[in-house]
Amino acid sequence: MTLSTHLTLGAINTLRVDRDTKPGIFLMAEDEQDVLLPGQYITKEMLQDTLVDVFLYTDSEDRLVATTLNPTAMLNEFALFEVVDVAPFGAFMDWGLSKDLLVPNMFQKTPFEVGEKRFIKVIYDERTHRLVGSEKLGNFFEQKVKGLKPMQEVKILVIAKTPLGYKCIVEEKYEGLIYHNEIFENINLGDEKNAYIKTIRKDGNIDLSLRKTSNKKDSTSADKIFHLLRDNGGIMPYNYKSDAELIKSVFSLSKKEFKRSLTTLVDAGKIEVKDIGIYIKG
Repeated sequence: MTLSTHLTLGAINTLRVDRDTKPGIFLMAEDEQDVLLPGQYITKEMLQDTLVDVFLYTDSEDRLVATTLNPTAMLNEFALFEVVDVAPFGAFMDWGLSKDLLVPNMFQKTPFEVGEKRFIKVIYDERTHRLVGSEKLGNFFEQKVKGLKPMQEVKILVIAKTPLGYKCIVEEKYEGLIYHNEIFENINLGDEKNAYIKTIRKDGNIDLSLRKTSNKKDSTSADKIFHLLRDNGGIMPYNYKSDAELIKSVFSLSKKEFKRSLTTLVDAGKIEVKDIGIYIKG
């Protein structure tokens, strides 16, 4: 470990044990700035002049304080936080420390409710000189997409549900969206998935699909239906007229894709489609 040059709020600091006091031990940086590590975090290994890794934040009285606990996210990082309390001026998030992280109203997109989970970025508030949370991640995303192209497979992190669909972080630096009418599987905030680029828009936002699209005929959906049929004894009570939501629930396909796949299987001579269901031929 290397001694930190100075105390840095919102980050892990490597500090030297300087002196023992009643409330705890004081840790010192190379420039001789010091900070208290409260007694509940002290271990027997923390002897005079040993180095200790600690996270620095401010306590309820806005004093700089150290902890050996690791927060959910540090300064300029983002993560999924749970709302533990709300107040007229903001919401409090559990971030693994004794003092909850405040998300002021001005940094919320919509009102928070206890028990909700939201993706939050930890930022430094110039007005209060505190670490706070912000749901507004706009400045986090890079606006010019480089090295990506349509049809390319990418890694995404689902961060928010919107009226249009699910907002995602693409390759850890771009903003993407999966539209609701193109989702045929369960999605939750915090999910990490592989997706495919449909379109890269001029504003730098990326339209995504959870399924690989191609100009060529893709038999993946037809194969899925056939395998499900086989696993269910060669017959299932669905056809071209089946309800779209039922198809989505059973096959994880849109009705359009389901009907197209049925036709593919019929043309291949693998199935029959009747009023009472789908049958494997032979």
